[in-house]
Amino acid sequence: MTTPLARTLRGIDTANSADPNIESSQPAALLYGQRMSSELARVMPDASELLQIAVRGQHIERWRLPRAEFPEGREGYLNWRREQARRHAERVGQIMADAGYAPDAIARVGQLLRKEGIKRDAEVQALEDVICFVFLRHYFAPFAPKQSPDALLKIVQKTARKMSPDARARALAEFDLPEPFAAAFRD
Repeated sequence: MTTPLARTLRGIDTANSADPNIESSQPAALLYGQRMSSELARVMPDASELLQIAVRGQHIERWRLPRAEFPEGREGYLNWRREQARRHAERVGQIMADAGYAPDAIARVGQLLRKEGIKRDAEVQALEDVICFVFLRHYFAPFAPKQSPDALLKIVQKTARKMSPDARARALAEFDLPEPFAAAFRD
């Protein structure tokens, strides 16, 4: 018999397998979720079940709500992100309920996915740290050439500010970041 955790992770993967966007011969959302879980296992091998679920489901079915459906600019972007987080929490909650999780566990994963308490809640911060590591490890290099040098520096600075002090130190040790990018992780 499989555990509720295994059923939930499988349910998230099944949902993300429908992503029409392909990366490295896989649905992009499926690959992203697997990369997130792999990074969590590397940096926090004793993570709670609920954090494992939030990490895997962080971008569940993200393609279903395109950024283009929201106005251009920062306000439109932030509204799109908030709506994505709400939808991710709702969808993962449905999968968790089907797997047998109690309402309080579902509510907690919703808090994590909506990033309620970032910088104050250790698990919310751990989720954010994992997101930043996955970005740096897998998505930064193809993303960087599409940005102006000034815009790229601002993105790196924002990424570093989101991370915990321990994660910033780890990023400096693990990634060969040129100046002034490395300075963003030292501040």
